[in-house]
Amino acid sequence: MSHILVAGAGLGGVSVAFELREKLPKSVTIEVIGEGSEFNFVPSNPWVALGSRTREQVTMPIDDIFAKHKIEFNGSGIASIDAVQKQVSLGDGSQRDYDYLVLCTGPKLAFENVPGAGPEDGFTQSICTVDHAVKAHDAFTELLNNPGPVLVGALAGASCFGPAYEYVLSLEYELRKRKLRDRVPITFITPEPYLGHMGLGGVGDSKGLMEHKFREHGIKWICNAKVTEFKEAEAEFVVLNPDGSVTSEEAMPFKLAMFLPAFKGSPAVANVPDLCNPKGFVKTNSYQRSVHYPEIYAAGVCVAIAPIEDTPVPVGAPKTGLMIESMTTAIVTNIKASLGGSEAWVEPTLSALCLADMGNTGAAFLAIPQNPPRNRNWTGSGRWVHWAKVAFEKYFMFKVRNGTSEPVYEKVGLRMMGLKRLK
Repeated sequence: MSHILVAGAGLGGVSVAFELREKLPKSVTIEVIGEGSEFNFVPSNPWVALGSRTREQVTMPIDDIFAKHKIEFNGSGIASIDAVQKQVSLGDGSQRDYDYLVLCTGPKLAFENVPGAGPEDGFTQSICTVDHAVKAHDAFTELLNNPGPVLVGALAGASCFGPAYEYVLSLEYELRKRKLRDRVPITFITPEPYLGHMGLGGVGDSKGLMEHKFREHGIKWICNAKVTEFKEAEAEFVVLNPDGSVTSEEAMPFKLAMFLPAFKGSPAVANVPDLCNPKGFVKTNSYQRSVHYPEIYAAGVCVAIAPIEDTPVPVGAPKTGLMIESMTTAIVTNIKASLGGSEAWVEPTLSALCLADMGNTGAAFLAIPQNPPRNRNWTGSGRWVHWAKVAFEKYFMFKVRNGTSEPVYEKVGLRMMGLKRLK
Protein backbone atom coordinates (compact mmCIF):
# COMPACT_ATOMS: atom_id res chain seq x y z
CA MET A 1 0.00 0.00 0.00
CA SER A 2 1.43 3.38 -1.06
CA HIS A 3 1.55 6.38 1.27
CA ILE A 4 1.46 9.87 -0.27
CA LEU A 5 2.23 12.87 1.89
CA VAL A 6 1.05 16.35 0.89
CA ALA A 7 2.90 19.17 2.66
CA GLY A 8 0.69 22.25 2.91
CA ALA A 9 -3.06 22.83 3.23
CA GLY A 10 -3.45 25.96 1.15
CA LEU A 11 -4.80 26.37 -2.37
CA GLY A 12 -2.32 23.90 -3.88
CA GLY A 13 -2.38 21.41 -1.01
CA VAL A 14 -6.16 20.99 -0.85
CA SER A 15 -6.41 20.84 -4.65
CA VAL A 16 -3.83 18.07 -5.02
CA ALA A 17 -5.15 16.12 -2.01
CA PHE A 18 -8.75 16.04 -3.27
CA GLU A 19 -7.65 15.10 -6.79
CA LEU A 20 -5.32 12.35 -5.52
CA ARG A 21 -8.17 10.91 -3.46
CA GLU A 22 -10.53 11.07 -6.41
CA LYS A 23 -8.21 9.49 -8.98
CA LEU A 24 -6.17 6.96 -6.99
CA PRO A 25 -7.30 3.63 -5.53
CA LYS A 26 -8.70 3.62 -2.00
CA SER A 27 -5.76 1.42 -0.97
CA VAL A 28 -3.45 4.43 -1.39
CA THR A 29 -3.14 6.41 1.85
CA ILE A 30 -3.18 10.18 1.41
CA GLU A 31 -2.15 12.42 4.30
CA VAL A 32 -1.94 16.19 4.39
CA ILE A 33 0.45 17.95 6.78
CA GLY A 34 -0.62 21.53 7.45
CA GLU A 35 0.28 24.27 9.89
CA GLY A 36 -2.86 24.57 12.00
CA SER A 37 -6.23 23.15 11.04
CA GLU A 38 -7.57 26.08 9.02
CA PHE A 39 -7.91 26.74 5.30
CA ASN A 40 -7.60 30.39 4.22
CA PHE A 41 -8.66 31.59 0.76
CA VAL A 42 -5.69 33.96 0.47
CA PRO A 43 -7.01 35.98 -2.53
CA SER A 44 -9.73 37.36 -0.21
CA ASN A 45 -7.25 38.77 2.32
CA PRO A 46 -7.27 42.29 0.80
CA TRP A 47 -11.03 42.38 1.50
CA VAL A 48 -10.41 41.40 5.12
CA ALA A 49 -7.83 44.18 5.45
CA LEU A 50 -10.38 46.76 4.25
CA GLY A 51 -13.40 45.45 6.13
CA SER A 52 -15.56 43.98 3.36
CA ARG A 53 -14.89 40.46 4.68
CA THR A 54 -14.32 39.06 8.16
CA ARG A 55 -11.77 36.45 9.09
CA GLU A 56 -14.53 33.89 9.51
CA GLN A 57 -15.80 34.46 5.97
CA VAL A 58 -12.48 33.58 4.30
CA THR A 59 -11.39 30.65 6.48
CA MET A 60 -12.80 27.27 7.41
CA PRO A 61 -11.72 24.26 9.53
CA ILE A 62 -10.11 21.72 7.20
CA ASP A 63 -9.53 18.64 9.38
CA ASP A 64 -13.13 17.41 9.41
CA ILE A 65 -13.44 17.99 5.67
CA PHE A 66 -10.37 15.87 4.97
CA ALA A 67 -11.64 13.13 7.31
CA LYS A 68 -14.97 13.06 5.49
CA HIS A 69 -13.14 12.35 2.24
CA LYS A 70 -10.83 9.67 3.68
CA ILE A 71 -7.78 11.91 3.73
CA GLU A 72 -5.63 11.85 6.85
CA PHE A 73 -4.54 15.16 8.34
CA ASN A 74 -1.99 16.47 10.82
CA GLY A 75 -1.80 20.18 11.62
CA SER A 76 1.54 20.27 13.43
CA GLY A 77 3.62 21.19 10.37
CA ILE A 78 6.83 19.69 8.99
CA ALA A 79 9.98 20.01 11.07
CA SER A 80 12.42 18.27 8.70
CA ILE A 81 12.61 16.05 5.62
CA ASP A 82 14.99 13.14 5.10
CA ALA A 83 14.70 12.77 1.33
CA VAL A 84 17.14 9.85 1.18
CA GLN A 85 15.22 7.74 3.70
CA LYS A 86 11.89 9.14 2.41
CA GLN A 87 10.83 10.18 5.88
CA VAL A 88 9.31 13.37 7.30
CA SER A 89 9.50 14.55 10.92
CA LEU A 90 6.48 16.55 12.09
CA GLY A 91 6.13 19.38 14.55
CA ASP A 92 4.50 17.10 17.13
CA GLY A 93 7.59 14.83 17.20
CA SER A 94 6.06 12.04 15.12
CA GLN A 95 7.47 10.73 11.85
CA ARG A 96 5.97 9.65 8.55
CA ASP A 97 7.44 7.45 5.83
CA TYR A 98 6.30 8.23 2.30
CA ASP A 99 6.36 6.74 -1.15
CA TYR A 100 5.65 10.13 -2.70
CA LEU A 101 5.90 13.60 -1.18
CA VAL A 102 4.06 16.53 -2.76
CA LEU A 103 5.33 19.91 -1.57
CA CYS A 104 2.77 22.73 -1.55
CA THR A 105 4.33 24.58 1.36
CA GLY A 106 4.01 28.09 0.00
CA PRO A 107 6.53 30.78 0.95
CA LYS A 108 8.33 32.04 3.99
CA LEU A 109 7.81 35.80 4.11
CA ALA A 110 11.22 37.49 4.03
CA PHE A 111 10.40 40.68 5.93
CA GLU A 112 13.83 40.47 7.55
CA ASN A 113 15.38 41.63 4.26
CA VAL A 114 14.33 45.21 5.05
CA PRO A 115 14.77 46.67 8.56
CA GLY A 116 11.45 47.75 10.04
CA ALA A 117 9.30 45.76 7.59
CA GLY A 118 6.44 43.49 8.60
CA PRO A 119 3.48 43.50 10.98
CA GLU A 120 5.11 41.45 13.76
CA ASP A 121 8.33 43.31 14.52
CA GLY A 122 8.13 46.22 12.10
CA PHE A 123 6.04 49.20 11.09
CA THR A 124 4.28 47.97 7.94
CA GLN A 125 1.15 45.96 7.25
CA SER A 126 0.74 42.83 5.12
CA ILE A 127 -2.09 40.86 3.50
CA CYS A 128 -0.11 37.66 2.92
CA THR A 129 -1.91 35.77 5.72
CA VAL A 130 -5.36 36.17 7.21
CA ASP A 131 -3.89 37.14 10.59
CA HIS A 132 -1.85 39.84 8.86
CA ALA A 133 -5.00 41.03 7.09
CA VAL A 134 -6.88 41.30 10.40
CA LYS A 135 -4.09 43.43 11.81
CA ALA A 136 -4.08 45.51 8.61
CA HIS A 137 -7.78 46.16 9.15
CA ASP A 138 -7.00 47.59 12.58
CA ALA A 139 -4.50 49.92 10.91
CA PHE A 140 -7.12 50.89 8.30
CA THR A 141 -9.62 51.70 11.06
CA GLU A 142 -7.01 53.90 12.72
CA LEU A 143 -6.42 55.67 9.39
CA LEU A 144 -10.11 56.45 9.12
CA ASN A 145 -10.01 58.02 12.58
CA ASN A 146 -6.74 59.82 11.98
CA PRO A 147 -6.18 60.37 8.22
CA GLY A 148 -2.71 60.87 6.76
CA PRO A 149 -0.36 59.72 3.99
CA VAL A 150 -0.46 56.11 2.81
CA LEU A 151 2.33 54.14 1.13
CA VAL A 152 1.59 50.86 -0.65
CA GLY A 153 3.83 48.62 -2.70
CA ALA A 154 6.33 45.79 -2.66
CA LEU A 155 9.88 45.17 -1.53
CA ALA A 156 12.87 44.20 -3.64
CA GLY A 157 12.64 40.59 -4.81
CA ALA A 158 8.86 40.42 -4.44
CA SER A 159 7.06 38.21 -6.94
CA CYS A 160 3.40 38.72 -5.99
CA PHE A 161 2.18 42.16 -7.08
CA GLY A 162 -1.51 41.70 -7.86
CA PRO A 163 -2.61 42.00 -4.21
CA ALA A 164 -0.74 45.30 -3.85
CA TYR A 165 -2.60 46.76 -6.84
CA GLU A 166 -5.87 45.40 -5.47
CA TYR A 167 -5.23 46.84 -2.05
CA VAL A 168 -4.22 50.34 -3.14
CA LEU A 169 -7.14 50.80 -5.55
CA SER A 170 -9.68 49.25 -3.17
CA LEU A 171 -8.34 51.42 -0.33
CA GLU A 172 -8.76 54.50 -2.52
CA TYR A 173 -12.35 53.44 -3.24
CA GLU A 174 -13.13 52.96 0.45
CA LEU A 175 -11.71 56.38 1.29
CA ARG A 176 -13.83 58.02 -1.43
CA LYS A 177 -16.94 56.31 -0.09
CA ARG A 178 -16.26 57.83 3.31
CA LYS A 179 -15.38 61.27 1.84
CA LEU A 180 -11.88 61.07 3.34
CA ARG A 181 -9.88 60.78 0.12
CA ASP A 182 -8.89 64.46 0.12
CA ARG A 183 -7.11 63.93 3.47
CA VAL A 184 -5.11 60.86 2.44
CA PRO A 185 -2.33 61.23 -0.18
CA ILE A 186 -1.45 57.79 -1.61
CA THR A 187 1.85 56.74 -3.19
CA PHE A 188 2.62 53.36 -4.76
CA ILE A 189 6.29 52.36 -4.37
CA THR A 190 7.40 49.32 -6.34
CA PRO A 191 10.56 47.55 -7.55
CA GLU A 192 8.84 46.98 -10.92
CA PRO A 193 10.44 48.86 -13.85
CA TYR A 194 6.98 50.17 -14.76
CA LEU A 195 3.40 49.97 -13.50
CA GLY A 196 1.67 46.79 -14.59
CA HIS A 197 4.87 44.77 -14.97
CA MET A 198 3.79 42.45 -12.11
CA GLY A 199 6.77 40.14 -12.54
CA LEU A 200 5.32 39.09 -15.90
CA GLY A 201 6.96 41.65 -18.18
CA GLY A 202 3.49 43.15 -18.50
CA VAL A 203 0.34 41.47 -19.84
CA GLY A 204 -1.45 43.02 -22.80
CA ASP A 205 -1.71 46.74 -22.10
CA SER A 206 -1.34 46.33 -18.34
CA LYS A 207 1.11 49.25 -18.23
CA GLY A 208 -1.31 51.65 -19.90
CA LEU A 209 -4.27 50.34 -17.92
CA MET A 210 -2.63 50.68 -14.51
CA GLU A 211 -1.18 54.09 -15.28
CA HIS A 212 -4.65 55.23 -16.38
CA LYS A 213 -6.24 53.86 -13.19
CA PHE A 214 -3.65 55.54 -10.99
CA ARG A 215 -3.97 58.88 -12.77
CA GLU A 216 -7.77 58.63 -12.67
CA HIS A 217 -7.72 58.08 -8.91
CA GLY A 218 -4.91 60.47 -8.02
CA ILE A 219 -2.42 57.81 -6.91
CA LYS A 220 1.24 58.74 -7.38
CA TRP A 221 3.75 56.03 -8.23
CA ILE A 222 7.49 55.45 -8.04
CA CYS A 223 9.04 52.54 -9.97
CA ASN A 224 12.53 51.00 -9.82
CA ALA A 225 12.36 51.69 -6.07
CA LYS A 226 14.26 49.68 -3.48
CA VAL A 227 13.09 50.26 0.09
CA THR A 228 16.08 50.23 2.45
CA GLU A 229 14.40 50.81 5.82
CA PHE A 230 11.10 51.53 7.51
CA LYS A 231 11.01 53.71 10.58
CA GLU A 232 7.95 54.22 12.76
CA ALA A 233 6.34 56.69 10.37
CA GLU A 234 8.79 56.98 7.48
CA ALA A 235 10.02 54.84 4.58
CA GLU A 236 13.52 55.27 3.17
CA PHE A 237 14.26 54.04 -0.34
CA VAL A 238 16.50 54.53 -3.35
CA VAL A 239 15.33 54.92 -6.94
CA LEU A 240 17.49 53.30 -9.60
CA ASN A 241 18.21 54.13 -13.22
CA PRO A 242 17.76 51.44 -15.90
CA ASP A 243 21.50 50.63 -15.62
CA GLY A 244 21.18 49.99 -11.88
CA SER A 245 22.84 53.21 -10.72
CA VAL A 246 21.15 55.30 -8.03
CA THR A 247 19.21 58.25 -9.37
CA SER A 248 17.93 59.48 -5.99
CA GLU A 249 17.61 58.68 -2.30
CA GLU A 250 14.17 59.38 -0.87
CA ALA A 251 12.28 59.41 2.42
CA MET A 252 8.49 59.61 2.69
CA PRO A 253 6.23 59.82 5.75
CA PHE A 254 3.27 57.51 6.24
CA LYS A 255 0.34 57.02 8.54
CA LEU A 256 -0.25 53.55 7.07
CA ALA A 257 2.11 51.44 4.95
CA MET A 258 1.29 48.10 3.33
CA PHE A 259 4.14 46.36 1.53
CA LEU A 260 4.39 42.85 0.10
CA PRO A 261 7.69 41.12 0.93
CA ALA A 262 10.01 38.93 -1.08
CA PHE A 263 9.40 35.21 -0.67
CA LYS A 264 11.78 32.40 0.12
CA GLY A 265 11.36 28.71 0.76
CA SER A 266 10.09 27.06 3.93
CA PRO A 267 13.09 26.18 6.16
CA ALA A 268 12.19 22.46 6.35
CA VAL A 269 12.17 22.30 2.55
CA ALA A 270 15.14 24.61 1.98
CA ASN A 271 17.35 22.52 4.29
CA VAL A 272 17.07 19.35 2.15
CA PRO A 273 20.38 18.87 0.29
CA ASP A 274 20.16 19.30 -3.50
CA LEU A 275 16.40 19.92 -3.44
CA CYS A 276 16.25 23.71 -3.73
CA ASN A 277 17.88 26.75 -5.25
CA PRO A 278 19.71 29.25 -2.98
CA LYS A 279 16.42 30.96 -2.06
CA GLY A 280 14.89 27.69 -0.89
CA PHE A 281 12.57 27.10 -3.84
CA VAL A 282 12.22 23.54 -5.13
CA LYS A 283 14.00 22.76 -8.40
CA THR A 284 11.67 20.70 -10.61
CA ASN A 285 11.69 19.32 -14.13
CA SER A 286 8.88 19.99 -16.60
CA TYR A 287 6.72 17.35 -14.86
CA GLN A 288 6.83 19.14 -11.47
CA ARG A 289 9.18 16.42 -10.21
CA SER A 290 12.31 17.14 -8.20
CA VAL A 291 15.39 17.00 -10.39
CA HIS A 292 17.27 15.11 -7.65
CA TYR A 293 14.62 13.11 -5.76
CA PRO A 294 12.13 11.37 -8.11
CA GLU A 295 9.67 10.66 -5.26
CA ILE A 296 9.22 14.39 -4.55
CA TYR A 297 6.93 16.70 -6.50
CA ALA A 298 6.19 20.38 -5.92
CA ALA A 299 3.49 22.88 -6.87
CA GLY A 300 2.77 26.53 -6.25
CA VAL A 301 4.83 29.26 -4.67
CA CYS A 302 7.47 26.83 -3.36
CA VAL A 303 8.55 25.95 -6.94
CA ALA A 304 11.64 27.60 -8.43
CA ILE A 305 10.74 29.68 -11.49
CA ALA A 306 13.33 32.07 -12.85
CA PRO A 307 12.44 35.76 -13.27
CA ILE A 308 11.16 36.60 -16.73
CA GLU A 309 13.80 39.29 -17.24
CA ASP A 310 16.54 41.22 -15.49
CA THR A 311 15.34 44.46 -13.90
CA PRO A 312 17.24 47.24 -12.08
CA VAL A 313 15.62 46.16 -8.79
CA PRO A 314 15.08 42.38 -8.51
CA VAL A 315 11.54 41.23 -9.34
CA GLY A 316 10.42 37.60 -9.09
CA ALA A 317 7.96 35.61 -11.20
CA PRO A 318 4.47 35.07 -9.72
CA LYS A 319 2.61 31.76 -9.41
CA THR A 320 -1.10 32.42 -9.83
CA GLY A 321 -4.01 30.15 -8.99
CA LEU A 322 -4.44 29.03 -12.60
CA MET A 323 -0.81 27.90 -12.74
CA ILE A 324 -1.04 26.15 -9.37
CA GLU A 325 -4.11 24.15 -10.35
CA SER A 326 -2.40 23.13 -13.60
CA MET A 327 0.65 21.99 -11.63
CA THR A 328 -1.39 19.93 -9.17
CA THR A 329 -3.35 18.19 -11.93
CA ALA A 330 -0.10 17.28 -13.71
CA ILE A 331 1.35 15.93 -10.47
CA VAL A 332 -1.68 13.72 -9.83
CA THR A 333 -1.56 12.39 -13.39
CA ASN A 334 2.15 11.63 -13.14
CA ILE A 335 1.91 9.94 -9.74
CA LYS A 336 -0.97 7.83 -11.00
CA ALA A 337 1.09 6.81 -14.04
CA SER A 338 4.08 6.01 -11.85
CA LEU A 339 1.99 3.85 -9.51
CA GLY A 340 0.71 1.97 -12.56
CA GLY A 341 4.18 1.40 -13.94
CA SER A 342 3.68 3.80 -16.85
CA GLU A 343 5.89 6.60 -18.10
CA ALA A 344 3.09 8.62 -19.70
CA TRP A 345 4.28 11.88 -18.15
CA VAL A 346 2.36 15.13 -18.66
CA GLU A 347 3.46 18.74 -18.26
CA PRO A 348 1.37 21.52 -16.71
CA THR A 349 0.22 24.51 -18.70
CA LEU A 350 2.14 27.30 -16.99
CA SER A 351 -0.17 30.24 -17.61
CA ALA A 352 -1.15 33.24 -15.51
CA LEU A 353 -4.62 34.55 -14.67
CA CYS A 354 -5.01 37.46 -12.28
CA LEU A 355 -8.27 39.08 -11.19
CA ALA A 356 -7.54 42.35 -9.41
CA ASP A 357 -10.51 43.79 -7.54
CA MET A 358 -10.63 47.58 -7.28
CA GLY A 359 -13.58 48.17 -4.98
CA ASN A 360 -16.49 48.47 -7.38
CA THR A 361 -14.56 47.57 -10.54
CA GLY A 362 -11.43 45.61 -11.42
CA ALA A 363 -8.87 44.45 -13.96
CA ALA A 364 -8.16 40.98 -15.37
CA PHE A 365 -4.90 39.75 -16.87
CA LEU A 366 -4.41 36.52 -18.83
CA ALA A 367 -1.01 35.31 -20.09
CA ILE A 368 -0.81 31.98 -21.96
CA PRO A 369 1.90 30.89 -21.38
CA GLN A 370 3.15 33.02 -18.52
CA ASN A 371 6.50 33.77 -20.14
CA PRO A 372 6.53 35.71 -23.44
CA PRO A 373 6.19 35.24 -26.38
CA ARG A 374 2.59 34.22 -25.72
CA ASN A 375 -0.32 32.64 -27.52
CA ARG A 376 -2.73 34.86 -25.57
CA ASN A 377 -1.81 38.18 -24.02
CA TRP A 378 -4.98 39.82 -22.79
CA THR A 379 -6.05 42.56 -20.39
CA GLY A 380 -9.61 43.55 -19.57
CA SER A 381 -11.32 45.76 -17.01
CA GLY A 382 -14.76 46.65 -15.74
CA ARG A 383 -17.23 46.01 -12.95
CA TRP A 384 -17.57 42.40 -14.12
CA VAL A 385 -14.07 41.67 -12.74
CA HIS A 386 -15.23 42.56 -9.23
CA TRP A 387 -18.14 40.14 -9.52
CA ALA A 388 -15.92 37.51 -11.13
CA LYS A 389 -13.63 37.57 -8.12
CA VAL A 390 -16.61 37.31 -5.77
CA ALA A 391 -17.70 34.25 -7.74
CA PHE A 392 -14.19 32.77 -7.52
CA GLU A 393 -14.21 33.14 -3.76
CA LYS A 394 -17.61 31.51 -3.36
CA TYR A 395 -16.85 28.66 -5.76
CA PHE A 396 -13.42 27.85 -4.33
CA MET A 397 -14.78 27.79 -0.78
CA PHE A 398 -17.53 25.51 -2.09
CA LYS A 399 -14.85 23.31 -3.68
CA VAL A 400 -13.00 22.94 -0.38
CA ARG A 401 -16.15 22.45 1.67
CA ASN A 402 -17.28 19.63 -0.62
CA GLY A 403 -13.91 18.06 -1.34
CA THR A 404 -14.14 18.32 -5.11
CA SER A 405 -11.14 18.43 -7.45
CA GLU A 406 -12.82 20.85 -9.88
CA PRO A 407 -10.17 23.18 -11.41
CA VAL A 408 -11.87 26.44 -10.53
CA TYR A 409 -9.53 28.83 -12.32
CA GLU A 410 -9.70 27.18 -15.72
CA LYS A 411 -13.28 25.91 -15.81
CA VAL A 412 -14.87 28.92 -14.12
CA GLY A 413 -12.51 31.83 -14.69
CA LEU A 414 -11.82 31.32 -18.37
CA ARG A 415 -15.48 30.71 -19.13
CA MET A 416 -16.32 34.00 -17.46
CA MET A 417 -14.10 35.64 -20.06
CA GLY A 418 -15.57 33.65 -22.93
CA LEU A 419 -12.46 31.46 -23.32
CA LYS A 420 -13.31 27.77 -23.54
CA ARG A 421 -9.85 26.24 -23.05
CA LEU A 422 -6.24 27.09 -22.43
CA LYS A 423 -4.82 25.75 -25.70
